[in-house]
Amino acid sequence: MVSWQLTGVAGLMRATRKRAFRTREGGHQLLARPKGPSAPPRAVTRRLRVTTTSVDGFDVHRVSRPGTAPDAPVVVYLHGGAYVSEIVAQHWSLVAEIATALDAEVWVPVYGLAPEHTATEAHGLVAALLEELYAAGRACCLAGDSAGGGLALAATQLAVARGRSPVRGLTLIAPWLDLGMRNPEVDELEPHDPWLARPALRVVADAWRGDLSLDDPRVSPILGDLAGLPPVETWVGTRDITLPDCRLLRDRLAGLGEVAHHELPGGIHVVPLLPVPEARPARERIVAGLGRRLGVPA
Repeated sequence: MVSWQLTGVAGLMRATRKRAFRTREGGHQLLARPKGPSAPPRAVTRRLRVTTTSVDGFDVHRVSRPGTAPDAPVVVYLHGGAYVSEIVAQHWSLVAEIATALDAEVWVPVYGLAPEHTATEAHGLVAALLEELYAAGRACCLAGDSAGGGLALAATQLAVARGRSPVRGLTLIAPWLDLGMRNPEVDELEPHDPWLARPALRVVADAWRGDLSLDDPRVSPILGDLAGLPPVETWVGTRDITLPDCRLLRDRLAGLGEVAHHELPGGIHVVPLLPVPEARPARERIVAGLGRRLGVPA
């Protein structure tokens, strides 16, 4: 049974956001839109400890409860926004929930966005953070939603290939796994997604990939090597065009490693982040799963 709140949010998305994604012109408008602020809101800073450092010229916010040990495990959270939009309140709410529940730090890298920045720069930033954690012997999980979920998987694949991965688990919320969006099952699902459509996303993908091919696993990690990954957990709604590739990731991981795939009936894009009743149990399980993998149960 889909809540009336989720039905209402889906209707609002169809009336406002879907229009922007239906055309290539909408993609160019997304790229041209001014970027929003990225600093943690007061709702986070007034009750949690937040320190900010610069890594490769980009801010990295480190969020934790006061008194958290300096060598505590880390959740690296990579926010979504189609690689064109800054982190927003819904992301910060989940970051704060993780930091409040777990004896761990949450690192939030503010990676550069298209069209001024590309995937190569984002990977440089995330790789630097993972190398710092590996060198310090600190366990971490990577978590991300939408575009950030795709970046999280790709970054972990690269760290595994280098043989220097500190990542104990991946939590992916409606991840964008193939910038080419070539899964034929998307054709049938796209009309039922009240938020996303491929025409605008293809324009954004071309800007974000820079000099890389759409077939490059750094931008389309579903095409990369999945062997040797830590446990992977995916969360996706059944009215979300990222669903077919989430299912494909689940199927390709079978026999290679641990995977837990969760589908939320009637859910739209990034439903665990939305202000709807369906989000609460999903968020609780997401936080608990991160704690288990890091050895710091909620």
